[in-house]
Amino acid sequence: MQRWARAAILAAVVVGCVLLLPFLRPSLQGSNALQAQAVRYDGKDNLAIDGPGPSQHLEAEEPDSRNIENIRGDYRLARGSNGGEQAANSSGLTQRLTERQQAVVEMFRHAWKGYTQFAWGKDELLPLTKEGTTSYGMGLTIIDSLDTLWLMGLTEEFQEARDWVAQSLDIAGNHREVSLFETNIRVLGGLLAAYHLSKDAIFLEKAVELGDRFLPAFKTPTGIPYGTVVLNQDWPKKTAKVACIAELGSLQLEMRDLSHSTGDSKYQTAADRALDVVQSHMTSAIATQEVYIESGVPKPTEMNVGARTDSYYEYLIKQWVQSGKNEEKIREWYERAANAIISKLIKYSRPNHMAFPAKLYSPDRTDFRSSMDHLSCFLPGMLALGYLHGFPKSHLDVARNLTHTCYQLYHQSPSGLSPEEVIFYTHPLSGTDFNSVTPVYMLRPETVESLFVLHRVTRDSVYQEWGWEILQALKKHCQVRSGGYTTLRNVNSPVPKKTNKMESFFLAETLKYLFLLFADDDHLLPLDRWVFNTEAHPLPVWIS
Repeated sequence: MQRWARAAILAAVVVGCVLLLPFLRPSLQGSNALQAQAVRYDGKDNLAIDGPGPSQHLEAEEPDSRNIENIRGDYRLARGSNGGEQAANSSGLTQRLTERQQAVVEMFRHAWKGYTQFAWGKDELLPLTKEGTTSYGMGLTIIDSLDTLWLMGLTEEFQEARDWVAQSLDIAGNHREVSLFETNIRVLGGLLAAYHLSKDAIFLEKAVELGDRFLPAFKTPTGIPYGTVVLNQDWPKKTAKVACIAELGSLQLEMRDLSHSTGDSKYQTAADRALDVVQSHMTSAIATQEVYIESGVPKPTEMNVGARTDSYYEYLIKQWVQSGKNEEKIREWYERAANAIISKLIKYSRPNHMAFPAKLYSPDRTDFRSSMDHLSCFLPGMLALGYLHGFPKSHLDVARNLTHTCYQLYHQSPSGLSPEEVIFYTHPLSGTDFNSVTPVYMLRPETVESLFVLHRVTRDSVYQEWGWEILQALKKHCQVRSGGYTTLRNVNSPVPKKTNKMESFFLAETLKYLFLLFADDDHLLPLDRWVFNTEAHPLPVWIS
């Protein structure tokens, strides 16, 4: 899974209530970076994570003492002179860290340490071999981490990341063919969130440059974009006849926010047109995984809420909320989809009646495939968010049941971490509810995302306890001593082997959602004022 961006240079912002001392940029170490060229078609589906071997046995380093005041009790985030203080105050970004939040900050600092020491400026860290990937050439981890750094009060690290964006992010000169979807949610989303939190104009300037480079992908007969784009070209890269529904349906939050932030409607117009065309050809409220680019007609495929469809549904409810609940047609699209998912896809296992979203072969058939991937664990958070914004309590009831299932995938695992995919059993004589099909662990955020939303909506502390249990297992098995965290080969082992990849979304999503889950109150990014894109980048609701 990979995504991101680079660009030119411009104005600097002073980030801090304290003056930041100059510091040296970490030097890159290690041999030539491995280029992880995984193509991602579903939103978060890349299993090519095998690394060169287990981690080396290294002596533990001394803990980093920088900004120690930021992780001990009261702190104030650094603010620029250009309006950052107002944004921070209105977003609830002044707070007292709980003990569990402090633990998450320490985990983030350990991850950041590995990245800055061994992969600075590269896309993602390979922590076992101490090098970085360059598939996108956009410093993905830097941009994906900006808002997390800001929220955690890591002011020196934020300033260094900000300076890299200003001086080294080269969008116009990037010759790589990259995923439009991944670059949108990670890079454009990351830049926009950093802009809204800090009010630093450099982030919006880079976002505009990137948004302009996206537009050639939409030059198709229907406006449905091609899945990849070459950022230094002004014409589309015609690479496929079909588009993934999760990808074309997960551009709108960011492109609409870019238009709203700049006053230029062209970005929203492009993204909205693609979704309108898809909706006009849909024959079922549950989407197929692909549509034909030339016509907008759905391609007959399996129907699910996981890989290749997931964030399409997520962005329906969030677009409506983002608009200030002023776009009725989007609310109706979401309502039809949510009701169809609940009535047609939600099944229950035997013997313990665990809820799970099944996979339909077609809308007119009742038989289904009872496998579930980790990506599907976004669903309870989506349904709970819908309940928060006025949908029926029955949606929250389903969300609670699904969240319990997602937690059990962790809790019942020998390692305490969830497999990537499981199969559920529904026969009355089944002796067990599920077994793992794909036992890898990829540092994914979907379960802790739903725990965060469910906790915000219900105030039930059980979701914090479940999140804390997951955090402990993650730290135990995934932490690399020299810095960073890594994916795992087999969670069914009590001591799973490490597989050498720290996804950028681990810092952008997994750790951010854990940090927010353990907050004392709802004032930090309240869900009636902010929506999170599918990479956990917060974008403001349009308040008229």
